[in-house]
Amino acid sequence: MEHSHSHGHHHHHHAEAPANLNTAFIIGISLNFFFVVIEVITGIFIHSLALLSDAGHNLADVGALILSLFAFRLLKVKSNENYTYGYGKTSILVALLNAVILLVSIGAIAFEAVRRLLHPEPIPGTTIAIVAAIGIVINASSALLFFRDRDKDMNVKGAYLHLMSDAVVSLAIVVGGIAIYFLHWYWLDPLMSVGIVVVILLSTWQLLKDSLRLSLDGVPENVDVADLKTAALKVKGVKDLHHIHVWALSTRENALTAHLVLSAETTLEEEGKIKHNLKHQLEHKNIHHITLETEREGQLCEDEKHEH
Repeated sequence: MEHSHSHGHHHHHHAEAPANLNTAFIIGISLNFFFVVIEVITGIFIHSLALLSDAGHNLADVGALILSLFAFRLLKVKSNENYTYGYGKTSILVALLNAVILLVSIGAIAFEAVRRLLHPEPIPGTTIAIVAAIGIVINASSALLFFRDRDKDMNVKGAYLHLMSDAVVSLAIVVGGIAIYFLHWYWLDPLMSVGIVVVILLSTWQLLKDSLRLSLDGVPENVDVADLKTAALKVKGVKDLHHIHVWALSTRENALTAHLVLSAETTLEEEGKIKHNLKHQLEHKNIHHITLETEREGQLCEDEKHEH
């Protein structure tokens, strides 16, 4: 019996971003840019590093939202001869770029914060508290726009986490502003900037790790290769699943290629049914595009022949 190879290609429907996300990004971008303008003008006028550094943080988030919106638009662009998978990978590269931009921005904030700690300046705490209170409302309401879809996409999760962390930072600045007004602790202003740096670092680090892994075609966080193999072996007729490769096509879609081993007696009709059942099981494991190369039990596949 000759070595049997067949390729089963399965293309699940594209996991497109919901239409409401497009609106969410536009509203989020508009509101936060408006708040950045308020913080910059006020921060310059009263010489508050906390407001200026938070403005820099918020501006970076506005940039991240714009890039994410751009990435979602590209997800809808159809594949072509040069980009056979479409442009979904841009959503991963955008997530990586967002993380890098945020990490770079905290360097400048930290440097200025240390300088101000050594030489604190008198500033009006009331003004700081009022502006920060506006920030709580804008950031929290913007974050809620992404709440429903936060676990479905890396960029949406990044937007949600950044906006919520912005709201927490604004709350801390309100408290600091009140303390400055009553206690005249002017060193609190640069100290709050250091706190902002820590918040950005904590919220961005995981996004950086996840996006870097996907950029290098690592296995997505929501996929367990061992679990995929276990699920495959439970499908009637499957003897083994090896040479498994899993990677992300975008922040919303994952792909898999593998060698599927069937018993030597399996007919072509049975093979089709087994592959159909297996693909159905894998779809429930966050795999959207599946390519299976079938083999018969007791025979070496091409890769194994080269190894021997």
